[in-house]
Amino acid sequence: MSGSSSIRKTLNNASGSVSGHRDQNAYPPSYTSFTQQQQLFAQLKATHPHELQPTSHQQSSNGQSRTKFSLGDFTICRTLGTGSFGRVHLVQSKRNTKYYAMKVLKKTEVVRLKQVEHTNNEKHILEQVNHPFLVNLWGTFQDTANLYMVMDYVAGGELFSVLRKSQRFPDYVAKFYAAEVLLAFEYLHSKDIIYRDLKPENLLLDRDGHIKITDFGFAKYVPDITWTLCGTPDYLAPEIIQSKGYGKAVDWYSLGVLIFEMLAGYPPFYDEDHMRLYEKILAGRIKYPSSFESNAKDLLKRLLTADLSKRYGNLKGGSEDIKRHKWFHGTDWDKLLRREGRAPYIPQINGDGDASNFDVYPEEREPYGAPCADPYREKFMSF
Repeated sequence: MSGSSSIRKTLNNASGSVSGHRDQNAYPPSYTSFTQQQQLFAQLKATHPHELQPTSHQQSSNGQSRTKFSLGDFTICRTLGTGSFGRVHLVQSKRNTKYYAMKVLKKTEVVRLKQVEHTNNEKHILEQVNHPFLVNLWGTFQDTANLYMVMDYVAGGELFSVLRKSQRFPDYVAKFYAAEVLLAFEYLHSKDIIYRDLKPENLLLDRDGHIKITDFGFAKYVPDITWTLCGTPDYLAPEIIQSKGYGKAVDWYSLGVLIFEMLAGYPPFYDEDHMRLYEKILAGRIKYPSSFESNAKDLLKRLLTADLSKRYGNLKGGSEDIKRHKWFHGTDWDKLLRREGRAPYIPQINGDGDASNFDVYPEEREPYGAPCADPYREKFMSF
């Protein structure tokens, strides 16, 4: 059987979801263990409590209040982004006048596209996590037609937009964002959560220029291994394509893809045809631009390897192997976790509710909340 035929058979037999092609248009040294960083983060949360004061709420597994909202609690301002089965809106709370991002998913489309499990996973996982570099979920609700998720509004826009305008990032800029992603992944993996959808489009920038990872639709609690085929084609690890059982190591592979894309302006593997793209990923032959600094190239070779016995992040030292690599030399991980120090890029934000860092989209023509049949409510009872 040829390589293409083998891949095609594997993909046809797999269950899951792969998104379509994407649009192609300085710290002093310090080191602490992850346990120490968790303690540090606990102190950080105590001094920076969340500001939303709900009138009714339920307690989540991470101790954070989850509000029970209704559509009437918000004024919808504009669309921030669209997807296959819904869109994200900028909304303003009528309770406290603050701005939030509200993800609206059409139940019929979620069911038709077989995304029920992923959608419920997203809610459940966001209820469990609380970290400086992850978007917060404030509450969820549903009506007869839609599911609603109320989250942080992160006004700086997508890292993807900044990268496309810059074409590629200098080494120190890529290092800053990669380090913040690393800390977020380290936290998620400590809870046995795999993210599985890293890409610049899913990294939002807050008003101080720090990242917030968003879109947990492919995230999953995986204490050992899983087989689901899902993610963005450019960022899929070889073991996902081969439909082998895989674990947390796929996130470290995707970190390598992100670092490469930030430094080069394009991912290490690309092809308009998904089958040819997957063949390139499995072949693993990467052409590194001459502009790559030697330490960056060395780290990428250790992240972008198909050999799990050699991939950094998957070895005995875990994420510490990546953090101790020469490319990250000088990074103060504690200071970064506290969000101290100036980010390399500060978004221009003109007051609360400014959405100028997001593209403009046509607005939804049908108003939300209109009564209709609700055959799928039982599939989303936790909302």
